[in-house]
Amino acid sequence: MTDAPSHAAAELAAKVLTVSDGVVAGTRDDASGRALVALLAESGFTVVDARVVADGTDSVAAALIAMSVGFAGLIVSTGGTGFAPRDQTPEGTRQVIEREAPGLAEAMRLISPLGRLSRGVVGIRGQAVICNTPGSPNGCVEQLRAILDVLPHALRLLSEAPTAH
Repeated sequence: MTDAPSHAAAELAAKVLTVSDGVVAGTRDDASGRALVALLAESGFTVVDARVVADGTDSVAAALIAMSVGFAGLIVSTGGTGFAPRDQTPEGTRQVIEREAPGLAEAMRLISPLGRLSRGVVGIRGQAVICNTPGSPNGCVEQLRAILDVLPHALRLLSEAPTAH
C-alpha cells in the first residue's frame, strides 16, 4: 500500500488561467498566476498549463472549454471575480460547468472578510474541477488554500478512482 500516496500524487494535475485585461495588454504583472503555480506545486500538483485571457464572459468560457477538453484535474482561474463591470469570470465559468460545487466556493469566501466580496464559483466539467479565485496574489492563494485539503479526494471521485469513504 506504500505505492498509493505517490500514485495519487502523480495524478494531481493542474492548470492556471489568469483573467486580466492588464496582463494581456502587458501593463500588469501576473503575480497572482505565479502565486497559484507556486502554491499548487508545493501542494503536490503538477501544473501542466498556464494561460492568460482578457476579462469577459466569452473569453473566460472559451479558455475554460479549451483547457478542460480531455483533462482530468484542477483548473484554477485568478481574476474577474469582483464587482467591477469587466469582472465576468463567474459568468463565463457558469456557461461551461456541468455541476456547481457550492460548498467549496462558500469555504473559499469565508476565509477572510474581503473573501465575501468574491463572486467566484467552483464547479465540474467532465473530470475537471474549475475553481475561480480573486485577482490579488494574497487573495487567490488564501482562497485556494481553504479547499486544497479536499481537492485530491474530489478529483479521485470524478475519475472514479478507489477512495476511502
